[in-house]
Amino acid sequence: MRVLAAALITALAAAPALSAQAPLDMETIMADPDWIGPAVELPYWSVDGRQVYYALKRDGSPVRDLYRVAASGGAPERLDPTAVAAADGNHIVYDRAHRHAAFVRHGDVFVRDLANGSTTQVTRTAAKEAEPRFSLDGRLLTFRSGNDWFAWSMAGGPAAPAAVLKEGEDPKQRKSDDLKDDQQALFKTLRQLRADEDAMRADADALAAADTGRAPQPFYLGKDVSVSDTSLSPDGHWMIVVTQAKDADQGKVADLTRYVTDSGYAEAEATRPYVGRNDPAPQSLHLLDLRKHASFDLDTATLPGISDDPLADIRAKTVAALRKDGKNDRADALAAPKKRPLIVNSEYSQGIVWNDEGSQVAVQLRAIDNKDRWIATVDFDRHALVTQHRLTDKAWINWDYNDFGWLRDGRTLWYLSEESGWSQLYTRAPGGKATALTSGHFEVDHPVLSPDGNTFYVRSNKVAPYSYDIYKVPAAGGELSRITRYEGLDDFSLSPDGRSLAVLHSSAYVPSQLAVIGVDGGQGRDLTDTRKPGYKAREWIAPKVVEMPSSHGAGTIYAKFYGEGAAPASGRPAVIFVHGAGYLQNVHLSYPAYFREQMFHNMLVQRGYVVLDVDYRASKGYGRDWRTAIYRQMGHPELEDLLDGKAWLVKNQGVDPKRVGIYGGSYGGFMTLMSLLRAPGEFAAGAALRPVTDWTSYNHEYTSNILNDPQLDPEAYATSSPIRYAENLSDPLLMEHGLIDDNVLASDTVRMYQRFIELHKKNFWMSLYPLERHGFVHPDSWYDEYRRIDELFKERLEGTR
Repeated sequence: MRVLAAALITALAAAPALSAQAPLDMETIMADPDWIGPAVELPYWSVDGRQVYYALKRDGSPVRDLYRVAASGGAPERLDPTAVAAADGNHIVYDRAHRHAAFVRHGDVFVRDLANGSTTQVTRTAAKEAEPRFSLDGRLLTFRSGNDWFAWSMAGGPAAPAAVLKEGEDPKQRKSDDLKDDQQALFKTLRQLRADEDAMRADADALAAADTGRAPQPFYLGKDVSVSDTSLSPDGHWMIVVTQAKDADQGKVADLTRYVTDSGYAEAEATRPYVGRNDPAPQSLHLLDLRKHASFDLDTATLPGISDDPLADIRAKTVAALRKDGKNDRADALAAPKKRPLIVNSEYSQGIVWNDEGSQVAVQLRAIDNKDRWIATVDFDRHALVTQHRLTDKAWINWDYNDFGWLRDGRTLWYLSEESGWSQLYTRAPGGKATALTSGHFEVDHPVLSPDGNTFYVRSNKVAPYSYDIYKVPAAGGELSRITRYEGLDDFSLSPDGRSLAVLHSSAYVPSQLAVIGVDGGQGRDLTDTRKPGYKAREWIAPKVVEMPSSHGAGTIYAKFYGEGAAPASGRPAVIFVHGAGYLQNVHLSYPAYFREQMFHNMLVQRGYVVLDVDYRASKGYGRDWRTAIYRQMGHPELEDLLDGKAWLVKNQGVDPKRVGIYGGSYGGFMTLMSLLRAPGEFAAGAALRPVTDWTSYNHEYTSNILNDPQLDPEAYATSSPIRYAENLSDPLLMEHGLIDDNVLASDTVRMYQRFIELHKKNFWMSLYPLERHGFVHPDSWYDEYRRIDELFKERLEGTR
C-alpha cells in the first residue's frame, strides 16, 4: 500500500537517525510543555488593520499575555498592563459607512471614530458585555450583557436597556375567580382601591409612552418559565426570546469525591446527570415588538417533520419487550410525543442571526432526539416561523458544520450542511431553491464573508483528508480556489479591509504560529516562532500518513506511522495509539493535541518499535458516513479498523503479530477496552486511560446522539459498553483515571475493576490520580501515567517472542 510522507514546514528538515542526538527520556517528554514553547492563541486584527494581536501562555503560569505585532513584520511586543488597558479589543465590528468601529475590551464596549482615532468608552461595569453591533444607518449601537440587551445612541446619551424582561405574571393581567368577583361585588371600598390602582398604572404607562428618556415597560414572560437566550435586531425593533420551563428537572446529578484538599477533609463535588435520566428541557420562542410593546409566541408546529417519529421502529421493539415482561408503566413512558420537543441549536454556532437591516432573522432549531435540524425565518407580519431548510439524519445531526448567516443583500441565507454526505456551503433566498457553492468529497468549515459581500473564505481539506488550507469561492457561485499551501492550517481571521488573512498554521512538531498572507495567495509572511531553542534544535521522526484498505468495505483508512529503517526479518514490536473524542481527527499535518503522546512514540521508536495512530470510523474529516458508522454500535466498526491497522503493520512493517500493544485515553481508552474484550488475544497488552466503561453513565449531549436514550434503546447501550464484555478479559490491562475527572467519571474505571474482581480475572491493574481531571495538567501525573504504560509495554511486548 502506498505510503505518503507527511510534510513538515520548511523550518524543519527531514529527521536523521535518533542516535545522532541524546535519546529521549520520560522525564523530558512528560515535563511541563513550557520547554517546547507556547502555541499562538486567539489572534485578531487591530481596528486599523495594521497590527495583529494574539495571546501566549506565560512560562510557569496559566496566565495568557497579550502580544502585538505589525502585519508587515517585525519584532512582536508583549504588552504590559498599561498597554493592555489601551489596546484594541476583540470582537471588532464596523458600521456600514466605515466611519466607526466598536469592540470589547476587558468586558466593556468601546467605540472608535475612524477619522480622528478618538475612542469613547460606552460601558464601565462589572458585567461582561458582548456582541456589539451597529444599526444599518450607523446611528445606534446595541450590545448584550448576559440575556439583557442595551442600545446606545451614537449621538450621545446613556446606554439604555432595549427591553426589560421579567420572569413572572403581569400585574395588569388580573386573573378572575369566583371569590375575587364576589368581594368586588360586596365591598365598595375594594372597588375603589382597585380603580385607584388602575388609574395610577394607566398614568405611569402614559408618561412612559411619552417620555423616551425612561426605561421601557417590562415584558412579563410568565411565572413558570426562565430565559435561556435572547437576540436583539440591530435597529432595536425586534427581540427573539428563548425560554424553557423554570422547574425543568435535569435528573439526579452524579457526585465525585476530592480526597486531597486544602481543608484536609474529603469533599464531594457535583458533576452532571447521566444520559437519559432526563432529556434537555424543551425550548420555546417568543417574538417581541419593542416599539409596540407586543409579544407573540412563535409556533414550531409548522416545522416539516416535527410530528414524525424517526425512532418508531426502535420504540416499538422496546415497548413490546417491556410489555412482555410486565413493565407496562415503563412502556407507557416511552410513548412518542405528538410534537417532538426541540431547542435552539446554539451550542457550537450562533442559533439566531439577523441581517444588517434587522428586517430578517434566521433561527436554527434542533430536535432533542438529534434527528433533525431546521433553519427558519420569521414572518414579522404574521408573527410566524417559515422553514427555509431542513436537514434530516437517520443517525444524528452533527455537532459541527452548523454555521449560517445572511449575505450582504439582506435577503439570501448562507449555511453549511451535510446533506450531500460532506459539509458544504450553500445559499438560498427565502422560499427559493438552494445553490451549492461548494461540492465534493471533502469538508468545508469556518466560512467568513468578505466585507464587500462578494467572497467566502473557508477552511477545507479538499486536497487530501489530512491536509487543510484556506480556499475562497464567490458568493454568487463559481470556482473554489486555494489560497494557502501550509497543509496544516489551524485557523484564520480576515483583515478589516478584506485584503489579508491572519492565519494560524502548524506542523507535526511546530505549535500554531502566526502569519499574514494576501487573499490572492502567494508567499505568507511569518510573524512568530515561539519554540524554545532546546526543543527547536531536537530532531524528530516525521510521521508518515499511510493509506490502509478496509477489509470490511469501508474504503481507505488513514493513519500516521512512526518508524525508522527497514523492517527486520525477525519481526518487531508495535503499538497502536487510539485518539480520544471519537469524533476527532488526529491524522493531519498540523500540531497534534496529543503532542506528548507523539514524543512518547518517538521514544518507542528509539527502542525498536513502530507506532500506528489510526483515524478509525467515527473520526472527523471523512464525511457523514464515516462519522455515523458507529450509530447504535460504538466500538464495533472502530475495532474492525484497528485490526486492519494491525494487519497492515504485520504485512508491511515486519511486525510480530504477538507483540502488538494498544493504548489511548477517553474514547481511546474505551476502544482499548473494546479491543481487548471483543478481540481477546489480538493484543499483547493494553492501557486504557480515563475510559468510558458503561455508556449509561456518560453525559446526555454526546451519548444520546449516537445511542439514543438508554430507556428507549437499551440494546444499543448493551452492544456498545465494555463492561458487558468483561468476562472476555484475557490480556494484560492497565486502567488509569483522574479521581476528579468530571467528564468521564472515575466511577467508570472503578466499576469495571470491581467487575473483573468478581469474574476472578488476572493481570489487570488500576492507577488513580487524586488531583487530575479528564485532561491531566500536572507533570508528575503525566510522568507516572506514562511510566506505567511504558513498563507494561516493556514487559509484555519486548519480552514476547
